Amino acid sequence: MSVSPSSPPAAAAVPYAERLGLPWWYALAGLAIAALLAMEVWLGGAGVRAWLPFVVLLPVTAAALWWLGRIRVAVRDGELLVDDARLPVRFVADAVPLDAAGRREVLGVGADPLAFVVQRPWIGGAVQVVLADPADPTPFWVVSSRHPVELADAILRARDAG
Repeated sequence: MSVSPSSPPAAAAVPYAERLGLPWWYALAGLAIAALLAMEVWLGGAGVRAWLPFVVLLPVTAAALWWLGRIRVAVRDGELLVDDARLPVRFVADAVPLDAAGRREVLGVGADPLAFVVQRPWIGGAVQVVLADPADPTPFWVVSSRHPVELADAILRARDAG
């Protein structure tokens, strides 16, 4: 009995997918700072003081940098997926792409404390997703995106297709 390999999912199945990763130079700077701190703790000490700071600080820093850049944003199967949060697109009233100034305005002094926010400061753009669910106290979502226009279009296309 032969089994044929399954074909990869079509690109249309995922209209939008993005990982909110760190720029490469953040990792370089973070590891350099961790190494400098480890050298400061070491300062020529012998025994455990010679290697323990490097064994602890460098992996912890690498893990923290990975954790900061782990968030994924996708629009698929009629849902907006942001990390482990899911929003069915049928509850979306509008999706507004924001530049850095627009994001600052939405998340600034007059920000709504009930809004769902996934914001990464190293990413300039964002999308404000206005909700149309009377049962949900959350008025809108604000999600960082490197391509806010494309993300907003994908959300609205998925909403209109459903």
